[in-house]
Amino acid sequence: MAKNMKEKAARIAENKDKRARACAKFIRISPYKVRVVLDLVRGKGVAEAVAILDNCTKAGALPIKKVVQSAAANAEHNLGMNPADLYIAECYADMGPTLKRMQPMAHGRGFRILKRTSHITVILDAKA
Repeated sequence: MAKNMKEKAARIAENKDKRARACAKFIRISPYKVRVVLDLVRGKGVAEAVAILDNCTKAGALPIKKVVQSAAANAEHNLGMNPADLYIAECYADMGPTLKRMQPMAHGRGFRILKRTSHITVILDAKA
């Protein structure tokens, strides 16, 4: 049993993605709103993406900027990559858990309010 587990761990380590990544979880903004901003920076260089996010007025720009800068720091510190050569290879926002709240309405009714959360992931790669 232990031999199979060690072999499986070796296979996973061998196939592990060698690109720098960062993930922000449980961000209290809807992923629908975050994806609009992610479309602006996908495929851009890190410096250009940070400049775009600085000037973007959308609410999702600030958490995305933090994730991009974190991924760049991970690339520089953990993988020894040059920050000037990095670009955003992949970025996506997945749905996190939803907080359910109630809004009281007339005649004793209550309408459900869904407060959505996001998991934002940014993967950087070096320009070839």
